[in-house]
Order: sequence, then C-alpha cells, then structure tokens
Amino acid sequence: MSGADEERLAELLRALPPAPGAWVEAAQEIPFARDEIAAILERAAADEEFRKAVAADPETTLASEGYDLDPAVVQAIQERLARSP
Repeated sequence: MSGADEERLAELLRALPPAPGAWVEAAQEIPFARDEIAAILERAAADEEFRKAVAADPETTLASEGYDLDPAVVQAIQERLARSP
C-alpha cells in the first residue's frame, strides 16, 4: 500500500462516526472472556464431575461456582464442551 493510499484510508476512517460505547466495551472484554472460557474448559478437562455438571446445566453450575458470565460466554463454553471428547 502506498503512502497516498494510507493517507486516503486514514481520511476515510476519520470520517466515520465513533463506535458505539457498547461496542467498545464489548471489544475490551473479549480478552478477559477468552481467558475465563479457557480456565473453565481447563478445569472441565481435569475434573469430570465439574464437566458433567457444566454440560448438564451450565448457567446454574457456573453461577454456583461464583462465575458471573454473559449468556454468550456460557453458550461458547457449552459449544466447546460439546465439541471436545
């Protein structure tokens, strides 16, 4: 990409309205959600009883363990558990 192309792209980006606050907040939370999902899945891999409980009733199990998760995060955990052996 040439310098002129980069400058034109910068102009176009500056012309866009700012991202909605909720989008910015969601984007900032992604790394933390990813880490939390990884930790839960790691625990589920090491603890069969926990894994079965999360698979059977993820919302209740995770809430009882002190997790306060967005429904989308719970769904991601369910999907990952369903795909793993």
